[in-house]
Amino acid sequence: MSDIIIIGGGPAGLMAAEAASQRGASVCVYEAKPTMARKFLMAGKSGLNITHSEPLDRFLSRYGDDAVRLAPFLRAFPPEAITAWMAGLGIGVKTGSSGMVFPQQWKASPLLRAWLRRLDAAGVQFFPNHFWQGFEGEALVFKHGGENILVKADRAIFACGGGSWPRLGSDGGWRKGFEAAGIKLLPFQPSNGALLVDWSAHFVERFHGAPLKGVRFRVGDVSSRGEAVVTKSGLEGSGIYQMSEALRQKMAAGEQPILEIDLLPDSQMARLEKRLEQAGKKESFSNLLRKAFGLRGAKASLVREAGQARGDLPKGLKRLPLTVAGFADMERAISSVGGVPWEALDDNLMVNARPNVYCVGEMVDWDAPTGGYLLSACLAMGLVAGRAAAK
Repeated sequence: MSDIIIIGGGPAGLMAAEAASQRGASVCVYEAKPTMARKFLMAGKSGLNITHSEPLDRFLSRYGDDAVRLAPFLRAFPPEAITAWMAGLGIGVKTGSSGMVFPQQWKASPLLRAWLRRLDAAGVQFFPNHFWQGFEGEALVFKHGGENILVKADRAIFACGGGSWPRLGSDGGWRKGFEAAGIKLLPFQPSNGALLVDWSAHFVERFHGAPLKGVRFRVGDVSSRGEAVVTKSGLEGSGIYQMSEALRQKMAAGEQPILEIDLLPDSQMARLEKRLEQAGKKESFSNLLRKAFGLRGAKASLVREAGQARGDLPKGLKRLPLTVAGFADMERAISSVGGVPWEALDDNLMVNARPNVYCVGEMVDWDAPTGGYLLSACLAMGLVAGRAAAK
């Protein structure tokens, strides 16, 4: 019998394993895939944004309504502790102009290799290709090699991921076992994902793949300055990911979600109105957008796509309305919300209805934007649960 079993070999699970082993527990990690942390590696292919360097109070505010529940974990393992932990693995960091923190080597693979070596040296055992099936009394049932095996442990920490990127392991397959055990769950919804917009065929043909840079996005009172890319079915990119929660709230309230785009965030309304007055009345609409407002390409075509009239341009350019049809499929989302609700867990992330069973990471219903906030919270939750389970 092992002291602690971790189900899921992603960053939250590996951090739980490290925290528990450091406190003297015997730890085994069971992973459904042949190798550990596949989503972690994929996220790091284009640069592993592991945390953010902004002040902690500002950092915590990024978690919105979930900040109250996440704050104790993030205070226990704040961004500066993450960079110190990386240094202990021999991984330096670099901080971008936006404050986002990356490994010096940029990718996730060097960090993961060093981490796994340290866990192995600490006596943590790994069992790949073990897919969790459910509970059987106090035992855990895993499918391995076509057969079901029973494993017993004093405590279990589940870190099976949410519903995004299912091909990398976060497929929500654990839900059936939790529901069979009487643990009520919330449905998964995509977050930090692409938005669906019903473009005209002409717009898609000309501007599919075109970037939208230097703009501001707004949903109600929530706004974000960033970038996006026009896709065949809508928009995706870091600038709109922060709009996910506000859009979901609109949809949940039965409202038609509208994404507003400020195409000229550095220009005041009065200045735009003056430019319109000074423009020649015989100018074509295209020339007006280009000469008076400096808009070309996809930005100029977006104005037409939104049906803006000449006289409404100043307001339209500052709050260009796009009707959002919904989110793209979960498979394309960076993260998800839903899963185990906060009220089902105690302050150390133990399941109230199942003593000695903990849940960490994206299995739990919380949300955060991209920028290092997702990984930071997963690591912090794993740390706290691992320590608590090892007591």
